[in-house]
Amino acid sequence: MQKSMPSLRDWFETPLGGYLLAREQALVDQMVSDVFGFNAMQLGLAQFDFLRMSRIPLRFAADDQAQAKLRTDARHLPLCGQCLDLLILPHVLEFSRHPHQILREAERVLMPEGHVVIAGFNPWSLWGLWRVLRRTEREFPWCGRFISLPRLKDWLALLGFEITAGRMCCYMPPVNGETWLQRFRFTEHAGDRWCAMAGGVYLVQAKKRVAGMRLLTPSWNEKIAREKALAAAAQKVGNLGPYRAK
Repeated sequence: MQKSMPSLRDWFETPLGGYLLAREQALVDQMVSDVFGFNAMQLGLAQFDFLRMSRIPLRFAADDQAQAKLRTDARHLPLCGQCLDLLILPHVLEFSRHPHQILREAERVLMPEGHVVIAGFNPWSLWGLWRVLRRTEREFPWCGRFISLPRLKDWLALLGFEITAGRMCCYMPPVNGETWLQRFRFTEHAGDRWCAMAGGVYLVQAKKRVAGMRLLTPSWNEKIAREKALAAAAQKVGNLGPYRAK
């Protein structure tokens, strides 16, 4: 029986992958907890629930694997336009040959003012340096094409997204062993404080903006303001003195 090729999903089962997964899920939990709407989708890594803290009622995962509720190609989502309020992309772009197309699909399926959360490996970090030194084309996650944060921001801006939040994590060297992970835990706090842009992984939250769109709000306050403006006000006409009947 032929052994299946390792994948990013398998790497997340390693000590280093599990450590990263816990850090990412904690940060994504904070980002999605205050996003409201009706429909939310996670695209990729369907066996890990990045929508667990979302308050949106309809949540589902899409992937090219059988365990996903929606099995699909990330470049061509079988969804109508403007149907999602929240979209999670956990390490999808750097392992695709068409990251621009995936972002265009994200823009298409998101509602105006909808949110996208993207997790990616930072090439300007110890993790990015380790990827260059390894020079491997098969081992995950080092075989991915790490996308720098400035480049990702440019792509999002061209599609009309506005960055609303961002965090980095995993400042430690990419050592794969429980003992070494424990020894380097101090680097998380130090890196976040002294070298914030050198985290091994970044998480970006962006909102889809639509030019010329204005949210409609209830007109109760405007009606009250108009009534107050038209209300008759007492006016002083001078001292007429005591009234005397003739």
